[in-house]
Amino acid sequence: MNALRIVRLANFVTPVSGGLRTALQYLGAGYLAAGHQPVLIVPGPARQAPTDHDTGQGRVITLPGRTVPGTGGYRVLLDRPALADLLAELRPDRLEVSDRSTLRWTGGWARRHGVPAAMVSHESLDGLLRTWGLPESLARRAADRLNAATARDYHAVICTTGWAAAEFHRVGARNVVRAPLGVDLAQRHPRHHNAAARAHYARPDEVLLVLCSRLSPEKRPERALDALVELRRRSVPAVLAIAGDGPLRRRMAARIRDEDLPAYLLGHLSSPDALSTLLASADFALSPGPIETFGLAALEALASGTPVAVSASSALPGIVGPAGAVAADTGAGFADAVQELLARPEPDRRRAARARAEQYGWDQAVERFLAAHMVAPATSVPQGAEP
Repeated sequence: MNALRIVRLANFVTPVSGGLRTALQYLGAGYLAAGHQPVLIVPGPARQAPTDHDTGQGRVITLPGRTVPGTGGYRVLLDRPALADLLAELRPDRLEVSDRSTLRWTGGWARRHGVPAAMVSHESLDGLLRTWGLPESLARRAADRLNAATARDYHAVICTTGWAAAEFHRVGARNVVRAPLGVDLAQRHPRHHNAAARAHYARPDEVLLVLCSRLSPEKRPERALDALVELRRRSVPAVLAIAGDGPLRRRMAARIRDEDLPAYLLGHLSSPDALSTLLASADFALSPGPIETFGLAALEALASGTPVAVSASSALPGIVGPAGAVAADTGAGFADAVQELLARPEPDRRRAARARAEQYGWDQAVERFLAAHMVAPATSVPQGAEP
C-alpha cells in the first residue's frame, strides 16, 4: 500500500474523554507505524488560536470549537469555511470522520474533491435519539433517514460490530465495512492487580465493583448505583469505584451522600497506570450503557483479568462472550449478572476475561481500518431507499 495522507476529523474529544480519544490515539499511531501520514483535526477552546503539533499518533491540529451545553465540556467544529479551507490545504488522500452529526457535510466535500471518505459509526443513532427523548418510532424514522444519507455520502461506513452495522443494513446500505477496535494488551494486564490499592476501597470480604465510564445520560451510569443498592439488599457486601466524569457527576454524588452508599467518585484518572491498577484490582466491572456499539472500557477490564456485566441491549454481549454476564437494563438485572459471575471460581473467570481480550489487539484493528480505506466506492443505498 502506498503512503496515504489520512486526514481524520473528530468532535467530542477532550483531554478527559474516553473511548473515542483512545481509539483515535491508537489508530493514528498504527497508521503512522504503517508508513502513512495521519492528520487529526479536533476542536479546541473557542478563544484559542489554532495549534499544530507532531505527536505519537501523527500530526494533531486543533481549530476553535464551540462547547456543547450540558455535555461536561465537549466541543464541536462549527466553522465550515475554516475547516474546508484547511482540508483543501492538507490535500488528503483519504478522509476519516468520527461524527455523524455536525461533520456529516464533509462527505459532500470529499466527493466534490475526489477524496474517498469513510464515516466511523461510534454510536447507535436511533439509540441516541431515544436517549434525547424521541419516541421509539420517531427516533427510528429519523435515524433511518440520516443513516441513508450518510451511507450515500461516504464511500465506506466503518462499523465496529455487527450490532452497530444493523441500523445501516436496515436502510439497505451496501458499503458497510466491519472493523473492530482493539485494546492495549500490555497496558491493561492482570499483573497490575494490587492488593494494597484494592484495600483502599474494599475489605477482603467485600466485592469491589468498578464503573469506568463517562457520566452522561446515554451511558446510564446511575444504573451502577442501582445495582449496588440491590446487591447490598441481597446481603452481597459490594462497594463501587467510579472512574470518569461528566454532567451527571453532581447528581450521582448527591445520591451517594444522601443514601450513604459505599461508592467512590474518582473523577477522570489521567494516569494510565492508576486506571490499570483499578481495573485489575476490581472483582467485576459494570457496563450499563444500552447503546454501546463496542465498549472499549469493558474490553480494557477484560484485558485486566476482570469480568464484566454488560447491558443486554448493547453490542457488548457479543464482545465479552463467555467472559462476561449479560444483564437486563435494571439495577436488579445487573445485580443478577454480578451474582452469576460471583458464582464462577475466581481463577477461571479471570483467565477467561484475559483470553477473551486477547482476541482484540490494536494491530488487527489498524489493519481492518486501513483495509476499509482501500475499499472501492460502491452504490451505497438502493434507489428506493434514498431520503
